[in-house]
Amino acid sequence: RVFGFVRDILVARVLGATPMGDAWQLAFMLPNIFRRLFAEGAFASAFVPLFNRRMVEGQSEAQRFAESVLSLLLPLLIVFGGLAMVAMPWVVAYFAPDGLESDPEALPIAVMMARITFPYLLFMSLATLVAAVLNSLSRFAAAAAAPVLLNLCLIAALLYGASLGEGVMARRESAFWQSVALSASGLLQLVWLAFWMHRAGFRIRLLLPRVSPGVKELGVLIVPAVFGAGIYQISRFVDLFFLSTLEVGSYTYLAMADRWNQLPLGIIGIALGTAILPALSRYLSREENDEAQRLQSNAIELAMLLTVPAAAALFVSGSAFTRVFFAGGAFSVEDALITGTVVSGLVIGLPAYVLIKVLTPNFFARKDTRTPVFTAAASLVVTVGLNILLVPRLGVLALAVAGSIGAWCNVMLLYAILVRRGYFRLPSRIAGRIVRIFIAALAMALALWALMGPLDPWFDGTILQRAGGIAAVTLTGTAVYGIAAILLGVLDRATIARLLRRQT
Repeated sequence: RVFGFVRDILVARVLGATPMGDAWQLAFMLPNIFRRLFAEGAFASAFVPLFNRRMVEGQSEAQRFAESVLSLLLPLLIVFGGLAMVAMPWVVAYFAPDGLESDPEALPIAVMMARITFPYLLFMSLATLVAAVLNSLSRFAAAAAAPVLLNLCLIAALLYGASLGEGVMARRESAFWQSVALSASGLLQLVWLAFWMHRAGFRIRLLLPRVSPGVKELGVLIVPAVFGAGIYQISRFVDLFFLSTLEVGSYTYLAMADRWNQLPLGIIGIALGTAILPALSRYLSREENDEAQRLQSNAIELAMLLTVPAAAALFVSGSAFTRVFFAGGAFSVEDALITGTVVSGLVIGLPAYVLIKVLTPNFFARKDTRTPVFTAAASLVVTVGLNILLVPRLGVLALAVAGSIGAWCNVMLLYAILVRRGYFRLPSRIAGRIVRIFIAALAMALALWALMGPLDPWFDGTILQRAGGIAAVTLTGTAVYGIAAILLGVLDRATIARLLRRQT
């Protein structure tokens, strides 16, 4: 995440909120939308429980299952990628912002960039299979570190782009090399994960395609999971549609703001979701329901302890961070202020996004991939309806606010269904601690709000002034939240010990 943060600073300053900056964001989003659709969410949620069950029977059985899955996954990805590249001119033209379509040279470059980036989908889908195997073997570090390779590749391309100077031609060449770097990073991540899987003593051979009973069972589980993930990705396509109706720079504003939202989401939410799915699967397979309840409760408490203050701090001071870190080069102070406003809209839903990651494994561990489909569909209806109402009035900010409200609707539905089916009920003790977490975060937010006015000139000042302003915000927020959490009994030795232990 630190390397990704450096990458985003360079993207903002080298490409900025320009037509070429928006073209790069579109080329980056397209393969990633399909990666999240077919690979990370749907595939992993269906593959991990089946793989764990076979690991109980023996590693050789799990290996045969992984090999039969790979034998079908690879040709499907190759065919889909080829068709997507053929259709790319129409796809890019449909989702391109109005300013890009008006530039006769920018649109063909955007199509070329999208075609160059699309092999990333193939490499990362295969990497997801290997990462799922490693996670099921409780080898989390290699998969967690793999995105560093993505960021290193993009940073190298951006540094080269920065050396070209400013201007339209320099930005075009920089965006082109970023596209090349993206696909190269996917290949590097696949090789990296395969190396660590080999080190773990697990090998997957490439076989001729065959539909084994295990693959059929995976297909039964993955189809509704794909629809569930597809509903979320449909919302991403809805975002792309509305972005295409807004002014040039809107793609970049939303993408840069989402980086601040993804920082805590990636560190906390995805990590917790990845870690508890195998553990929940093991507890439920052994009918250890009390342990499953304890694990789920601990995950929710820790998620709220870490994400609620992050959301409160970014809601109040998001524009300070975007001005300090993004403003400069091709990214103006006005661009940074707009991005900061979008950050405030996005982080309203930050705790909800994390809770979705924490609650859905409770269904997946029971091989129920259908229920999250319905809850996601309901939240999508809410999100799209709000977009229709708010985008003409609020512009790109509406996309952030609508997505946040939709995420909270999803959380409420997931929890209500868990309670109704008797799968999980949040203990009153944990619910009380969560209330106190919100109170502590509110105290911190008020302190930061009082600090924003006096520090405002610092955020656009010299490097030392900017660093001092961010340090003051960070230290004040941490101190106020920490003291309030201790006084309210939220942060104690037992909670700190759970944060530091390897297992939740």
